[in-house]
Amino acid sequence: MVAIVLAGLVGFKLLPLSALPEVDYPTIQVTTLYPGGSPEVMAQTVTAPLERDFGQMAGLQRMTSVSSAGASVITLQFDLKLALDVAEQEVQAEINQANTLLPADLPAPPIYAKVNPADAPVLTLAATSDTMPLTDVQNVIYTQLAQKISQVSGVGLVTLSGGQRPAVRIQINTDALAAYGLTLTTVRSAISSANANAPKGSFEGPTRSYTINADDQLATVDDYKNLIIATRNGASVRMSDVANVVQGPENVQLGAWSGKTPAIVVNVQRQPGANVIKTVDAIKAQLPVLTAALPPGVHISVLSDRTTGIRASVHDVEMELLLAIVLVVLVIFFFLHSIRATIIAGLAVPISLIGTCGVTYLLGFSLNNLSLMALTIATGFVVDDAIVMLENISRHVEDGEPPFEAALNGAKQIGFTIISLTVSLLAVLIPLLFMGDVVGRLFREFAITLAITILISAVVSLTLTPMMAARWMTADEHHAKPGSFGEKTQAWFDKVIARYDRALLWVLDRQTATLIVAVATFLVTVLLYVVISKGLFPVQDTGQLQARIQASDTVSYQKMAQLQGEVANLVMQDPAVENVSSFVGVDGSTNATLNSGELLINLKESHGSQTKVMQRLRDAVAKVAGVQLYMQPTQDLTVDAESGPTQYRVSVEGANTQQVDDWAVKLTEALAKEKKLQNVTTDAADVGLSAFVNIDRDTAARLGITPAAVDDSLYSAFGQRIVSNIFTETNQYRVILEAQAGNATPQGLGGVQLQSTGGSTPLAAIASIKQTTAPLQVRHVAQFPAATVGFDTGGGTSLGGAVADIRKVAGKISQPAGITLTFLGAAGAYENSLNNELWLILAAVVCVYIVLGVLYESYIHPLTILSTLPSAGVGALLALMFTGNDLGVIGIIGIILLIGIVKKNAIMMIDFALDAEREQGMSAREAIHQAALLRFRPILMTTMAALFAAVPLMLGLGEGAELRRPLGIAIFGGLIVSQLLTIFTTPVVYLWFDKLAPKKTKTRAAEGEPPLAPSPEPAE
Repeated sequence: MVAIVLAGLVGFKLLPLSALPEVDYPTIQVTTLYPGGSPEVMAQTVTAPLERDFGQMAGLQRMTSVSSAGASVITLQFDLKLALDVAEQEVQAEINQANTLLPADLPAPPIYAKVNPADAPVLTLAATSDTMPLTDVQNVIYTQLAQKISQVSGVGLVTLSGGQRPAVRIQINTDALAAYGLTLTTVRSAISSANANAPKGSFEGPTRSYTINADDQLATVDDYKNLIIATRNGASVRMSDVANVVQGPENVQLGAWSGKTPAIVVNVQRQPGANVIKTVDAIKAQLPVLTAALPPGVHISVLSDRTTGIRASVHDVEMELLLAIVLVVLVIFFFLHSIRATIIAGLAVPISLIGTCGVTYLLGFSLNNLSLMALTIATGFVVDDAIVMLENISRHVEDGEPPFEAALNGAKQIGFTIISLTVSLLAVLIPLLFMGDVVGRLFREFAITLAITILISAVVSLTLTPMMAARWMTADEHHAKPGSFGEKTQAWFDKVIARYDRALLWVLDRQTATLIVAVATFLVTVLLYVVISKGLFPVQDTGQLQARIQASDTVSYQKMAQLQGEVANLVMQDPAVENVSSFVGVDGSTNATLNSGELLINLKESHGSQTKVMQRLRDAVAKVAGVQLYMQPTQDLTVDAESGPTQYRVSVEGANTQQVDDWAVKLTEALAKEKKLQNVTTDAADVGLSAFVNIDRDTAARLGITPAAVDDSLYSAFGQRIVSNIFTETNQYRVILEAQAGNATPQGLGGVQLQSTGGSTPLAAIASIKQTTAPLQVRHVAQFPAATVGFDTGGGTSLGGAVADIRKVAGKISQPAGITLTFLGAAGAYENSLNNELWLILAAVVCVYIVLGVLYESYIHPLTILSTLPSAGVGALLALMFTGNDLGVIGIIGIILLIGIVKKNAIMMIDFALDAEREQGMSAREAIHQAALLRFRPILMTTMAALFAAVPLMLGLGEGAELRRPLGIAIFGGLIVSQLLTIFTTPVVYLWFDKLAPKKTKTRAAEGEPPLAPSPEPAE
């Protein structure tokens, strides 16, 4: 035992700390930026070639893509069995293969990141400065901070929101350019030719060698202003004559703020499977050194740290574990009213829990909410075996046997019972090991941790407990002194047993009525299972909200930034808000359209009800015209691979883009009328304005103008086109070509000069321009068109109810044959994993039946034991319903654990009854009556121990307690009802089934052993 404890202490010290078991889908996000590209162009020229190659990869489970203005984002979700590093190699190989099909003028090849885009950043920093422009701040942060952080083990992606990367912007006055008879093609060619940084070779003389360098690169704004782009009438036309050259950001349509202050926001996301706390600790260890090297005018502040809530949550579970241990020990003392006996039985708890830490460390587990939750609930399990053993030994001592002899006889008599209890309890956990998808992987660690604890407790109870009882217990301890606490509790307990005896005799005389109650209990369990609302996981309060604002589809960047500022100001005025960071613009990551903005809202520790805070923020933002606010709490447990404005999403997929979009809009309109759903939205309706250029190809051909030349000139004028690069020792900077702001209008398009056979020709001479509409984004799933419908559940509505309602509405509005609905993230996990929840419970029952059948060599007696289960189901389901919880994964696990707990009552009764029938020759009624009285105290003790172990989880109010609470509620309610019913129904069921069981006539006397002494009559 000392070795087990020492190994456990070492394991506990080495176990890593995390929020939950690190089980994530291997997810890789591939991003391609092509400034100026419309969503259709991005989808056809960038996304489609990549999708074709990615679709051939082995192990790819789901591929989604979003093509928006200037950005293509493809999310690749692989099978859980595939290692992330293997997936990375496949992705890189397919990118290399697809490169030949991508546009030749891509500013950079596709880049990938091992990150789940649905995960909230684990760490968010804000960089601000009162003295430096944000372009300089961005440059410093990118080169000196972001690259160092990205090298930390576990970091998947570091993004800089705000987009203030420095660049030289050349803003062409198209009217001035036309006056000189020049075109944008001329300007672009002049820049490309004048700015070079190519190898120039070297040469050697008789004694020395030389490298060749030249001032071939234009590096400053003045260099570009003075650049000669053409000669007219013998005079040089410089860039400053036709353009305004400025130092500015590379993308003027990106912005981020820390509160109200413009900032560069650094978002750090972890790799799938990486330990959050370990990753953030490693970053924080480097931050002092990294920030010390920054210029004095740059200030770094931590906006959010996910590990703060995770540490608080784990600390709360640890406190709940300690409280459970204390309560269980008090239960033991109350029933045994002996300090020595309490210590003997109570030692099983710390030894089992500590020893488990050693084994879980070897298995590569972590110390997280689920493993600690398993240890907490195990507190009531592990002490059961020791209680049963010690109570039986104590009974022998009370009957006058010396402690050593009592320990031998008691251990021999109860040993098989403890083995039965342990093996059957382990059998209950078997179905948890076979739960599918990421949910199954997640709770596998929970089940294994619990199983290890139970096994260690069985070893302790069969060895250490009887050994200590033989050496340390005395007969005097069981004779309480007059007026002492022990005497009073014993007197009370004797009265309880006497009343139970009278009630049991009354029940045994009315067996048919009792069986009717047992059958009714089963029917009520089925009814409650049908009517209870069903879900996946409870929504946690982690103190952080992810928010998204949605504005008009035609909104400009300037207007969107203004609206974002108004929303952020209103949010910061709420007394529960600690700080806010916000972002606007298409970033090629999570924000796909210009008409949406993101906010990360961190709440104060004393923020109160999360639901009320969210409602207050919605009411406040409702004052801003033209803006809709969507919010969802950041969750420790995320099964999504895509992000969206709402908590749940369903994908509408088909083969025809128009049909998909039309039906998604139709479904959204129908769902918006349902009371069970809130904030129903779809991206299929995202249609913005478009200036359509209709080229007169005959006229263009006569002038020698091709459509490619038209595209090239328009791209140079309005696409923030990267026409050259400025290279330095630490970074590269872009040269951006664009038309001046005054010319960037639909009417200004006609004035764009095109190179023709006669010199230059305005676009209006060969084309007509009209205003139309175009999608803001193009979505694909597995290369086929798709649209997403987002929704939140209404007040009192479960996820299961919402999913069923959506399916029902889709049927009502005649879902086309070519359209499929696929629920994503948590909603999809519910359909895939929790739709078979009934089969999971039945599997647990079957496993227990098989194990008990083998142990008892009977088909009948296991049924008697399993007859206790419906009463536990009734209690658990009623408790969940009365407390407003739905039946989700945590509740299902609680019910499965109840199967293991409540069957112990029947096992203890039936073991003694069978023994009395075989060895003492008693009738079935006499045997079960005696067994029920003899085992009443250990039954009550083990039930109360498990009950009090569940109390801390049920009443938990700490960080993330919402995830743990349904487990405690289900176990508490199930134990209360089952304890009240099974002590009466089990004896009756035993008698009815006993008539069908084959009798064993062999007695202890036939084996040469003395018969068991009859139990003393209970005191009246």
